[in-house]
Order: sequence, then structure tokens, then C-alpha cells
Amino acid sequence: MDRKVPARAVLSPAHRIAADLDAFLGDPMNDEAGPFSYKAIVEAEERDEIPPGAVDAVRAWGFPAYLVPSGLGGRLTTLEELFFVTRGISRRSVTVAVMYGSGLLAVNPVWLWGNAAQRKTVADGVLRGDFACFGVSEADHGSDVMASESRAEQEGDGLVLNGTKWPVGNATKGRFVTTYARTGTRDFSLLLVDKRELAPECWSVLPPVRTVGLRGHDLSGVAFTNARLPASCVIGRKGSGLVQTLKTLQITRTAIAALSVGTMDAVVRIGIEYARRRTLYGSGIYNIPVIRDHLVKAHLDLLIAECVAIPVARCLTTAPGRLSLWSSIVKYFVPVLGEEVVASIATVLAARGYLREGVAHGVFQKLQRDHAIASIFEGTTHVNLANVAGQLPFLVSPPEETGDEDELLAELFSWTRTPRAWDPDGRLLQLTNEGRDEVGQRFEAIADEVLTAANTHAAPGVAAELKDLLAGIGGMRTTLDEAIRASAGDTTSVAALGRARRYCELHAMVSCMLTWIHNRQEFGGPFAGGEWLVLCLQRLLQRVQPDTVLSEEFLPTLEDAMFLGFDERRWFSLLSMAENGRPLLRKAE
Repeated sequence: MDRKVPARAVLSPAHRIAADLDAFLGDPMNDEAGPFSYKAIVEAEERDEIPPGAVDAVRAWGFPAYLVPSGLGGRLTTLEELFFVTRGISRRSVTVAVMYGSGLLAVNPVWLWGNAAQRKTVADGVLRGDFACFGVSEADHGSDVMASESRAEQEGDGLVLNGTKWPVGNATKGRFVTTYARTGTRDFSLLLVDKRELAPECWSVLPPVRTVGLRGHDLSGVAFTNARLPASCVIGRKGSGLVQTLKTLQITRTAIAALSVGTMDAVVRIGIEYARRRTLYGSGIYNIPVIRDHLVKAHLDLLIAECVAIPVARCLTTAPGRLSLWSSIVKYFVPVLGEEVVASIATVLAARGYLREGVAHGVFQKLQRDHAIASIFEGTTHVNLANVAGQLPFLVSPPEETGDEDELLAELFSWTRTPRAWDPDGRLLQLTNEGRDEVGQRFEAIADEVLTAANTHAAPGVAAELKDLLAGIGGMRTTLDEAIRASAGDTTSVAALGRARRYCELHAMVSCMLTWIHNRQEFGGPFAGGEWLVLCLQRLLQRVQPDTVLSEEFLPTLEDAMFLGFDERRWFSLLSMAENGRPLLRKAE
């Protein structure tokens, strides 16, 4: 087996940056870890607050700079970097991560379409610690943005804005309000509103919204009354606000997956901690088969989420034209996995998971409530499935290949390649994938490559299991393609959303396969052995065929990696299966 790690194998810089943040914030299980300890987080939660000093700590490390592209004076080079640092914050406090995520959503249109003056003003403000918010939602219209009642009318050489945006993250504390408003009979525009430049009587904020989770987050609203704005406040071309909004959401939908992966990491860690020290019937409860089953499957789900989310995070600079489809797949699939993992760990904790004290100071119930937002904002679960469903009829009849597919997949899935730097340009984002999906459409070629490599290099028994699994997955794919063709005119029914759900599941399976193909030589060790790949595919098949059984003989390798991540207080990750569990991380750090 080719498990030796070449000297050249070094993780992309995103991993080093995230490791630095993780070390800076400290172990959340340690009561002395400051504002990002679970103790401090839960105590502040009881007051509906963010822990004192949490925002200062994040600013001191430099997180706001990762909202600003490097070309504008910030540190944001790739979305992968922002994904990883958001994951690091989310495994401690989803609330703080959402606060900055709301700001990311607001400033991205400025980076993508803003003029030089707009970019400089916002970049300078964000780097100084100013917040921004995205004023799109209205109380009576939800996701029906075409019904927006906010209006910016021409008056002299400027605009007069009237309307109320609610609910909006950072609406009260935000200096900049990227505002979606009607600027014509059927035209909408995005306007950059700087509260500091408005007369006080022209705007007001609405009371805070009481929510189940995210306590302490500024979720409120903002109302504009005859607010006079210069014509230069329009971001990009007047009348293009709807397209700009849809494209902007592709980026934040991808980043939201980091909230889920961070939450999964936190709750799995809490579950293992509890299972290791809780004794029933004369031994630790991890030895109870159903408890072990919940923890092993939750860990597998986290690994699957990595395989699905990381390549799409790299996609912004590698293949931005594919985000219209892949961002919706990630936004549907990863938060759903996160919800299932949280529910599974609740079963492990049983009554302890319901308490606001005890295990990890009772932080589980907060994580459970906070993570519920992941499936709701930036497009609900069914909205993102509808986005996928609308493209399916075009994906089953793909255009001719360009010859660049293999290189594109290597750029997306190889963790030791550094994605190119982001030079924001809204024109590169598309509203559809134009019938292309290099992940889903190349299943046969990818499956052949997996089996060829497994026959020569995988651990004993892996190739045989993969052969049977891939045959079954291929049959599922054929059945789905036939169903899509037979119902090509139906993209909105419940059945259509069901087909989209199955497409997302198949996408996840192929993503796991591609992650193994493009990293096995560099990672070596148990990663290269491929036992984890078999288990991930079996776990995904359980969504379709619940009677699918995990291969017991491969579970010890997975458990070794899981306990390594736990014992060394490292992220739960496929990286724990690299040669000796750590060379790649050490080189990257």
C-alpha cells in the first residue's frame, strides 16, 4: 500500500490560519479559556448576551480582515479560509459566527459590483470594526423579493429611500446597510446606505427580535423615511439588484455550511466526553451498542460534510460559474446533516442534553437551538432543493466535455493545493450551471478510477466492498436520471424536490470518492487505506436504504481517528487519518 507521505505534501494555507485561530481562542471545554469557553458562553446566554470580551477577542485575532479581500487591504484570499475560520468560531459560538456572517452577506455585493469609492469606504470601515447588514427581508414578503415595498425614487440628482427591512442581522449596530429597493416599476437595485451620512430623522431601528437561539445577536430591523441618498449609492448597475442578490447568496450559502460543521464538531466532542466518563451497568456507556452506533455515525456524518463543503468553498475562485448549483446542494445537505447529528447526540446525552447545566456547562442545548438557524436563512431547505430541482432536466443531458474536467476536480478536491486568490467580479457568477456538473455527470469515470486505485492500494477488503457499493450507487443514478427525463416539465412538485434530494445525496457520495482519489497519495496512512470511504458511502446509502449495515471490520480504524481527534483536542476531520495522524498538520502549522 502506498501510504508514505511525500515531503511536498503541505495543506493549503486555510488549515494553518484556522489552526492559529483555534489556538488563540483556546479549548472551549477549558473553563479558563476566556470568553469562548463553554462556561462563559452559557453564563452569557442566561443573560441573552454574547460573552463580554468575545467580540474584542475575535477582532484582536483579526477576523474582520477575513471579510475583506486581500486586494482591498484585508486578508481574505479564498473562501476556503473564511470557511475554516468560521468553522472554528462556530464550534464555540454559532451566535458570534452568525454576527460576522451577516456582515459578509452585506459587504459581498460591494466587493463584487461596487465602484472604487464604495469598496474603499466599506473596506476601511470593516477593518476598523464597523458592522454591516443586508436589508432585503420585509415582514410581509419573506423570500418573495419581487414583492418588496421599499422604494428609492429619483429626486433631483439623488434618490429618496422609503421602506422597512425586517428581520435583519446587525440592523441596529450595523453602520452600512446594503438595501434592496424598488427603483422602477419592475426594477430593483442594491443601495449602499451609510447611516453616518444620513440625517437622524431619516432612519430608525426596530426593537430586537426575540428568538429561540442566537441570543445576544443583533436581529432587528431598520426603517427609512424620506432618506436622501446620492445617486452614487447604487451598487453596480441600476436595476440589477435581483440578480446581484441571487448571486451574492451563492457565496454565503456555501459559508453557512461552516456553521453546521463547527456545530457537529462541538456536539460530537461533547457526546464522546460524556460517553467516556458516564458509567452504567458496570462500564462506560460507549460500550452500549446503541451509544457507540450514534457516535460513530455522527462522526461519519461530519466527515461526509467535510467532503461536500470544502470543494464548494474552493469553487468561488476555481470555478465560480458552478456555484449556482453546488452552493444550493451544500446549503441543503450540510445543515440537514448537522440537524441529524445534533439530534443523534441528544439521544446519547439523554436527559443531560435537556439540562442548561452539567455536561459542558449545559452548552448542548444552546448549540442545538443556535444551529436551527442554518437551515432557515440564506434560503430555507425547500428553497435550495427547488434551486437544484430547476436545473435537473438540463443536467441529465450534459454538453460535451471540455477536456478540463480532471484538472478542475483536482483543484477542487485536493487539500494540498492552494486555490487561486479571489479577485471579486460579479460577472463570473452565473444564475445556472448551464447544464454542467463535473461532479455528478462524471460518475462512471470517477467510479472506475476509485476501483482501479482500490484494487492496487487500498486496505484488504476495501476494493471488494467498493465494487458492490458503486454498482448499487450506479443503479440509483440511472433510476434518478430516468425519473428526471420522464418528468422534465415538473420542477416544483413535492416529487421534484424528492428527486433533487436524491441528486444531493449522490453528489455527496461522489464528493467522498473524489476526496479519497485526490488526497490518498499525499495523506497516506489509514486515509489511503479507504476504510473510511466505504463507511461514508454505506452511511449515505442508509439515507436511501435504511437497512444498509456499516462494515464492522472497518470501524476500528474510524474509531482510532475519532478518539485521536478527541484526545488531542483537534478538529474531528479526515486529517486524523493522515500518516501517523499529524505530519500534514505539522507542516502546515
